[in-house]
Amino acid sequence: MSVLIICEKPSVAKTVALALGAAEQTDGYLSGDGLLVSWCIGHLISMADAGSYDERYKKWRYEDLPILPQTWKYAPTPGKEKQLAILKELLHRSDVSEVVNGCDAGREGELIFRFVYEQTGCTKPFSRLWISSMEDSAIREGFAGRKAGTEYDALYQSALCRARADWLVGINATRLFSVLYHKTLNVGRVLSPTLNLLVERDGKITMFHKEKYHIVHIGCGGVDAESERISDAAAADALRAACEASQAVCVSLKKEKKTALPPKLFDITLLQREANRVYGFTAKQTLDYAQSLYEKRFLTYPRTDSNYLTEDMAQTATDLVAALLPVLPFMQGAELTPEIGRVINSAKVSDHHAIIPTAAFAGSGFDGLPESEKKLMSLVCCKLLCAVAAPQEYETVTAVFDCGGKSFTAKGKTILTAGWKDIDARFRAALKAKPDEDGAEDAALPELAEGQIFETVAASVSEHYTTPPKPYTEDSLLSAMENAGKEDMPEDAERQGLGTPATRAAMIEKLLSAGFIERKGKSLVPTKDGINLAVILPDMLKSPLLTAEWETRLTEIAKGSDDPQSFMQGIEDMTRELVKQYSHITEDGKKLFAPEKEAVGICPRCKSPVYEGKKNFYCSDRACRFVLWKDDRFWTSRKKELTKKMATDLLKKGRTNVKGMWSEKKQATYDAAVILDDTGGKYINFKLEFPKRKEGVNGRK
Repeated sequence: MSVLIICEKPSVAKTVALALGAAEQTDGYLSGDGLLVSWCIGHLISMADAGSYDERYKKWRYEDLPILPQTWKYAPTPGKEKQLAILKELLHRSDVSEVVNGCDAGREGELIFRFVYEQTGCTKPFSRLWISSMEDSAIREGFAGRKAGTEYDALYQSALCRARADWLVGINATRLFSVLYHKTLNVGRVLSPTLNLLVERDGKITMFHKEKYHIVHIGCGGVDAESERISDAAAADALRAACEASQAVCVSLKKEKKTALPPKLFDITLLQREANRVYGFTAKQTLDYAQSLYEKRFLTYPRTDSNYLTEDMAQTATDLVAALLPVLPFMQGAELTPEIGRVINSAKVSDHHAIIPTAAFAGSGFDGLPESEKKLMSLVCCKLLCAVAAPQEYETVTAVFDCGGKSFTAKGKTILTAGWKDIDARFRAALKAKPDEDGAEDAALPELAEGQIFETVAASVSEHYTTPPKPYTEDSLLSAMENAGKEDMPEDAERQGLGTPATRAAMIEKLLSAGFIERKGKSLVPTKDGINLAVILPDMLKSPLLTAEWETRLTEIAKGSDDPQSFMQGIEDMTRELVKQYSHITEDGKKLFAPEKEAVGICPRCKSPVYEGKKNFYCSDRACRFVLWKDDRFWTSRKKELTKKMATDLLKKGRTNVKGMWSEKKQATYDAAVILDDTGGKYINFKLEFPKRKEGVNGRK
């Protein structure tokens, strides 16, 4: 008898198969040693589209909303039918006695497997393979310790509720607002709040009014001390003059020893943020590179939201750090005594531990990797070494001076022990392009003493302006998505923030492709359509609160302490209310998403834009009477119609070349240039200009 393992991706299946001794390749699966190992390609089965429930749903109409399936339908994902057929055959083979769910460990992986298992009509017992690393030892241990699949039934119900709820809200809200506004408007539980974050930030930037302020500087004993902000220029200049005529006294000297703790290990969001900041990678690029490295067995499972390792990994991590040191060019000549305990916390690891390199990478190094993957591996390696290094210890000094009747402050910093910052500095020094830094650190101050008097004071005034909030980058947007609504979610929720660690990148790309946001350099900014969409959506759809409420309930369902039917009933009630509430919009509202008119040219009379209408080309200034009629008798008598290109030429050049005009008199066609002859009257006149004949033999024409 055979055991069938179904993984989420072909590359993962091949790695699992080889680790367990199933090396014989067959079309759609591998076999050997009593095992069959096959794969999905992501979701092989998807939620069926609305049109499959009723023929009338193939058209988008308000009167058909809300769409609330009573019996849910599913369909093969287009383009993946062949692999589904292979899995169906394997699941029903007589020699297969057990099925193993080897899909990614988590809510979505559970759903991918169960959809295939149930929709193919399989009833054989199944178990669960739950691993965080693609190394052979981890795979073998996971397979030996696999649990009965029924232990994950509650997790499956949680995943199913999430999928159905997203379908209900996405389908109904998208159709509702698209029909009302006559434009396809993608609406979703995660998509819409993410868009709203960008729109709110853009609004703050747009509404920002910069204000000038001044800072007075005094120089004494090699120290540059600053005043508080002063709005009035005259007051700042008066203080400068007063300081130059005064002595400065050090009235306060405060020294503090501080510690900068090492950073946490990477989860996927933190990795995406830092890769964007350091290398300019998009979130999607980082996820793709990390997935590729995972499948090469160089990186642990990337779609994790944990920053820690489990207790049983302490020795593995210690050995890994030692093996990495000679592999990393920026660590040549450096020594490190790792403090592994700092990254160990089993209680903070749910599905998967933090992202770290594998022993396989430490053994082979960077050889053969594409440049993008080399960069990402360097970043992950650096983070691991920093995380287990000693803290940085430093001393801060805050000196306060009295001068001219006002207080001035100088700050300094002295590094006592570099700790993990030395590793970070080594890594950044090796970068070809330096990442943007938020600002220079304070330098050390000279020796000072309280009561010290400085007779000679140099004073100056610097001019500054308040600055608006910065537009979101992928780094800062991912951070905002991760933290949105967190305060309203349970600490043990499977997902916190907007989206999952693995889907946030896809959400950004979806907003980009839909035309609701755009990239400007590293910045992400909303478009006009994006701003309008955020304005018209109800708070319930664009606030993170909806996600927070869902995740609270879904977490309880996954624990078995909440009722899936009750949850879905609440989603249906919300959908009905949404459709009922938004039944019509104003006439102005209908124009919100109308395409912007493209100017054909500039009016020769008033210099306003000229636009194309159904029957004419008209000046946008209603007070101006300039208009070019498409069916002007000048054109119809010559069996021609004024085209957009011809109108553009007339407005830009004052003339347009026209071929094949009809002559009623000669009963023949001819070519000529049509000249715009505008006298400012009600109607526009045109003149004809014929091409000059070429000279022939003996000067004849």
